[in-house]
Amino acid sequence: MSIIVAATKNKHKIREIEQITREFGMDIITRDEAGIPNDIEIEEDGTTFEENSYKKAYGIMKLCGQITIADDSGIEVDCLGKAPGVYSARYAGVDGDDADRANNDKLMEDIRNFPYEECTGRFVSVITMVFPDGETISARGEVEGHVIPEERGPNGFGYDPMFIPLGYDITFGEFDPEEKNKISHRANALVELRRLLQERAAR
Repeated sequence: MSIIVAATKNKHKIREIEQITREFGMDIITRDEAGIPNDIEIEEDGTTFEENSYKKAYGIMKLCGQITIADDSGIEVDCLGKAPGVYSARYAGVDGDDADRANNDKLMEDIRNFPYEECTGRFVSVITMVFPDGETISARGEVEGHVIPEERGPNGFGYDPMFIPLGYDITFGEFDPEEKNKISHRANALVELRRLLQERAAR
């Protein structure tokens, strides 16, 4: 079994990704288990999800010398020029426990005067795996929909209560979590990751 170090500290993301990597003999361990000091943070100053995902994976790989996997994700709103985009987690300039509340309030205010049909957008997830020999695998997943200037539903996190995926009339915040995970941007990125790992295993 190969060991992969997760650059993220989010245990939910780690569990989702590990369901795929285990199929290919890859067991994920946390940064803590890899001996990465908790205070080390990789600066996410890239202009794309791909750049930030790679920076996180590469930065942690250089510290531990093992295969490392990272995820970068966010929401793009077309009427705002695809903002917040890579700044989704810090859209309102707030860190910590209050970030989600501040980010959602800012996004609701920014789209309030746009008609529904112009508030198209998408959630994006990019998962990058970096190997010590320099090999890189990058998998992108998206889910299209509309963003609304209100919150509906108690489930999910972040912008979920403001996002209605195409073909539905409820937000991710109103979805059963298991159903959301079947169609989410991260689910689609994981499908692509599986395809790329299958391709790699066949070489």
